[in-house]
Amino acid sequence: MKKQNTIDHRDVVVSIIDVYKSFDHLEVLKGISIDLYRGENLVILGRSGSGKSVLIKLVAGMLTPDKGTIQVKGQEVAKLDEKSLQKLRLTMGFLFQSGALYDSMTVRENLEFPLVRNKLGYQKKFINNSISKVLEQVGLLETIDQMPAELSGGQRKRIAIARTLILQPEIMLYDEPTAGLDPVTCGEINDLINEVQKEYKTSSIIITHDLSCAKVTGDRIALIEDGSFGRVGNFEEVFMTNDPEANRFYNYNFTTIS
Repeated sequence: MKKQNTIDHRDVVVSIIDVYKSFDHLEVLKGISIDLYRGENLVILGRSGSGKSVLIKLVAGMLTPDKGTIQVKGQEVAKLDEKSLQKLRLTMGFLFQSGALYDSMTVRENLEFPLVRNKLGYQKKFINNSISKVLEQVGLLETIDQMPAELSGGQRKRIAIARTLILQPEIMLYDEPTAGLDPVTCGEINDLINEVQKEYKTSSIIITHDLSCAKVTGDRIALIEDGSFGRVGNFEEVFMTNDPEANRFYNYNFTTIS
């Protein structure tokens, strides 16, 4: 079924303008430019080492571009002081590839942590209600008192998404959300990403090399080729082409496209 989402192309949430990034003598990004619109799921596709994860770390202010600018909600990320950057990050949810749950904490404590850490002053009743709500939304309320080690890989990924949702972010940054998961669980995570977009009205950047994830979740897809975007558009516009790089990426991807 084709996704039906309300995307406001007049409202740019993230603007990436002519961004370069190198590590020592290795050029990773070579003049990347793209906008993320409000309400959009933007998928960034590329091979391993193509700079996909570097790009969202730049957006989150974890790295600084060598050249070019990144603006989030009208603010140039690299020019923000620590306090302003932290305030901006409160509007962003970041799903790490590993899920990054704290192994020594229960699910409840993992979800409580961002509310307590950021000293938002919420009462215990509000925190408990928020935890229950996001766990219900990811279908895992019964795991609330379990430890991460007791959960499957797919469950840990869902809990990690729940932890980002508890702060009700405007922007979601997903780093390889389906990596290491079986095909059925991948499908469940893809559906959850779409549910989050619909329920929370999020604008998202989804980093992946999984073509099924790109096809199901992406309103727009950008394919990184040699440090810059080679093709941008919907799935058919990117891959139904004679472009050799797009064809190589499609043909050598190990995920079955239906």
